[in-house]
Amino acid sequence: MATDASPAFQTVTQPHDFRPEISASPSSAHDGLEFWQFMIAGSIAGLVEHMAMFPVDTLKTRMQIFGGSCSVQPIGVRQALGSILKLEGPAGLYRGIGAMGLGAGPAHAVYFSVYEIFKEYFSRGNPNSPVAHAVSGVFATVASDAVITPMDVVKQRLQLQSSPYKGVADCVRRVLVEEGVGAFYKSYRTTVVMNAPFTAVHFATYEAAKRGLMEVSPESASDERLVVHATAGAAAGALAAAVTTPLDVVKTQLQCQGVCGCDRFSSNSIGNVIRSLVMKDGYRSLMRGWIPRMLFHAPAAAICWSTYEASKTFFQELNGSDSSRN
Repeated sequence: MATDASPAFQTVTQPHDFRPEISASPSSAHDGLEFWQFMIAGSIAGLVEHMAMFPVDTLKTRMQIFGGSCSVQPIGVRQALGSILKLEGPAGLYRGIGAMGLGAGPAHAVYFSVYEIFKEYFSRGNPNSPVAHAVSGVFATVASDAVITPMDVVKQRLQLQSSPYKGVADCVRRVLVEEGVGAFYKSYRTTVVMNAPFTAVHFATYEAAKRGLMEVSPESASDERLVVHATAGAAAGALAAAVTTPLDVVKTQLQCQGVCGCDRFSSNSIGNVIRSLVMKDGYRSLMRGWIPRMLFHAPAAAICWSTYEASKTFFQELNGSDSSRN
């Protein structure tokens, strides 16, 4: 799978009769946007999404660690939030946000640009195909996970209570010295296995929900269309998050193993981690943090998709104004 702009497309679209016409232009993409414009739109969307919802992500990490390796006793959202505020103050909710800021922009730039390219390729003749949207989403997540995984490891280690790291740079340096570069990718396989079905469900649900909502009000104004994108994104994020929570728990265990007293695993395989968790805390351990995970992904997806579509609209209008002047 290529992740550069070499297979980019340019298309001519009509509102109700989409038929892609592919050109050989190396820098153009469909929807009237250049490849780099998809990347910028995706980058903006990713940064806004993760920065806005970061405290909820911190709660999820704490609950998954407490309920998995470091403590058998499960804790709820209110208990986790109260503990952080009492012991660390509001700043404790934002530990590790710098790592996510460094990783989210580039990862989402790759994510959305790859998605748009493969959606254009697989949707030829049937732009509303949920299979094309799902497969495109899988390609997008495999590429973007390679970018985000190292910073996600740093982020989660900084999110832990009594984290031994002073900051992003200190965490990166110590992990490289003490564990080697491979430590940043111990969870990559699990992340891909988790995010492939997550993204397939997410994109298929988003496109279907968006299409259904647009049919209800096909002539809606731009602000109403923003609500459509946000609503469809929220539904897609919530459903995908619920389905993939067990794999997210496994990912958290792998990324935080050996830190702050968390267990180390004899193997990084998904099956080995699941067996260890089930033996220690039963099958309920695989659903730790599902509430904050859904609370994160529903509004996060709404924010992400609405920001992305708004950015695309901005570039489309910008390109249109440039064309009219020429």
